Amino acid sequence: MPPASPAFSRPAADLIGHLRAQVRQWPPFQDMPPEDVDAFLTHCEQRYLEAGDVLLSPDQGTAGTLFLIRQGTVTSTLDASAPEGSFAYHAGDLLPVAALLARRPVQATYTAAGDVFVLGVSVADVEALAARSPAWADFLQRRVARMLEMSRQALRDTLTSQVLAEQSMETPLGDLAAADPVRCPPEMPLGTVLQTLQARQVGSMLVADAEDRLLGIFTRHDLPGVVLRPGFGLDQPIREVMQSPVYSLEQTATAQDAALLMSQHGIRHVPVTREGRLVGVVSERDLFALQRTSLQQVSGHIRRARSDVELAAAAHEIRRFARQLLAQGVQSRSLTQLISHLNDRLTQRLLAQHAAEQQIDVQGLCWVALGSEGRSEQTLSTDQDNALVVPDATDDATLDRLRVWAQGVNRALDACGYPWCKGGIMAGQPACSRRQSEWRSRFTHWIEQGSPQDLLQASIFFDLRPLAGEAALVAPLRERIAEAVQKTPRFLHLLAANALRHRPPLTWRGQAEADSDGGLDLKLQGTALFVDAARILALAHGIDATGTRERLMGAGQALGLQPQEYDSWIGAFEFLQSLRLRVQMGLATTSAERPNWLAFDTLSDIDRRILAASLREARRLQQRLEMDYLR
Repeated sequence: MPPASPAFSRPAADLIGHLRAQVRQWPPFQDMPPEDVDAFLTHCEQRYLEAGDVLLSPDQGTAGTLFLIRQGTVTSTLDASAPEGSFAYHAGDLLPVAALLARRPVQATYTAAGDVFVLGVSVADVEALAARSPAWADFLQRRVARMLEMSRQALRDTLTSQVLAEQSMETPLGDLAAADPVRCPPEMPLGTVLQTLQARQVGSMLVADAEDRLLGIFTRHDLPGVVLRPGFGLDQPIREVMQSPVYSLEQTATAQDAALLMSQHGIRHVPVTREGRLVGVVSERDLFALQRTSLQQVSGHIRRARSDVELAAAAHEIRRFARQLLAQGVQSRSLTQLISHLNDRLTQRLLAQHAAEQQIDVQGLCWVALGSEGRSEQTLSTDQDNALVVPDATDDATLDRLRVWAQGVNRALDACGYPWCKGGIMAGQPACSRRQSEWRSRFTHWIEQGSPQDLLQASIFFDLRPLAGEAALVAPLRERIAEAVQKTPRFLHLLAANALRHRPPLTWRGQAEADSDGGLDLKLQGTALFVDAARILALAHGIDATGTRERLMGAGQALGLQPQEYDSWIGAFEFLQSLRLRVQMGLATTSAERPNWLAFDTLSDIDRRILAASLREARRLQQRLEMDYLR
């Protein structure tokens, strides 16, 4: 039995000033007016605990007091037989907020790890303070969200200056120039050149030899002068009317260099070269549009693309656009949805182009997005996860032909910066391009008879979303999954066991634990923990959504939880997603080879605090899986 601890006592009047200075360093007190901070302090009671004293436990009944840790460490343990499930709270932490607001007992036992001083406030006083202090009420309702906003503001301050620098007149032309510029050989007839300019909606045609060495340029502004020349004819070769020599710059020159060149010679286009060979072109419009990249522009470039090379350039624009939006404060959820939306459009354009070339009827099949794309949660560094569903009447020869077409699309996506899936989960692979009934049988086998290893490899197939073609081919598969899950408890048990193979990297004190290189993998040790848990809860409760946020919200409502509880899950997941985006933009990593690896020494104090809190939310979520599906 732990030793009994002393009763509460009101802090002496002369201690209030000292307490005020101390608590003002922690949220939410740092945002509260002095009179509201004093209202908290004058209604609190002070308590001292020795090592081993119990502060809170489930057998105490409904939580009635909110505690602020002034000094020391309090550990919480869900199960005394599982010490690895323990973590710690430190000075500045408030607990147990969720249990207090939900009017329920705590689920863990909270014990002093040494000498501890806490301030306790009754639930009645907590509610009274919330009625007078918006900052206090907001913090209680949105603890993780409030801390996330503080982190996002710091990120905005960092990124905004970087984006403005990137989009300044010091931008290298190699980063700014349109890739794969429209070009032609010197013998092309003028009429063909004009038709090409009109079809491609561009203002200039570069003339180059077979080795891409620049010979000349022809622009729309040259046409009036050409028409007035004696002997004008549309069958004239372009070499007779082009401007030559051409003013060009190497790709290492800046936008400022291009602007000066245009001004000095009265030109509107500057070809960009690398070691004398043509690699791009910069227009006057490009220089004055550095600050005006928009969703409409990026979408338009995808829509007008006529080649794989042009779509690869559009994929680069998607990533640049995402960086701008992050600098403007766009939240990770909206940003990953937007990235996924643009990636969808790009993939659909690739599918259409390759289908037209090979005379494939896309409406007679269904291209399916899986994994992060299926959940609309793609970040800037994402590989391919896709599959192909075809009608049962498809013969073997046609299916082989479709697989060849799908392989071509997979190669094109790889060239656009979406690497081959290391696990081979791509539509061009025989295992991922099947008839509808074959897919149905495969899902049935996974659910009813699959081994743990089978389910580990198959889990992303349960995030399937039709992307192009006949969506009706996928609907029966989703229905089959829902039916089979409800009849097979073993399936959820195995999924939960797989999900719990990976635990949040936390020390026994509840702090984020670095690996041997001083960081952690934000995907495998962070977001994936929420993704896996959300998938299991969605399948168990018949939630049709594929997005992690929507799944967690739906599961929380189905379980009858208070919004504060599942909002904390969601906030933690989205914070980890935002860290992944920072890493992939090169803002918080020291390893370019690991796109999701975060170096701890790049984190601010507030981000370290939120990271630990987010990983603790992952642990709580895993504890629910353990109680519901493994016991």
